[in-house]
Amino acid sequence: MHNGVTMPTFSTPVEPVVKRSPVTPLSIVLAIVFVTFCGILVFAYVATKRINPVMLDQQGHPLDAQSQPVQPSASH
Repeated sequence: MHNGVTMPTFSTPVEPVVKRSPVTPLSIVLAIVFVTFCGILVFAYVATKRINPVMLDQQGHPLDAQSQPVQPSASH
């Protein structure tokens, strides 16, 4: 029966609001630029390791690792 007494109503529990950090278009563009730059660095490193470049002096003669001219062999 309903004797004029109101029953308390229970609402759904309020969940805590978790704020996410907004991802702005600028941060997306900067992330793309960063990843592209790192990719270019890795590609350049791998390409130069594969090619194995030889340093030349001012006359076009190859240099050894200590930056001194390589002596031409006697067979030339």
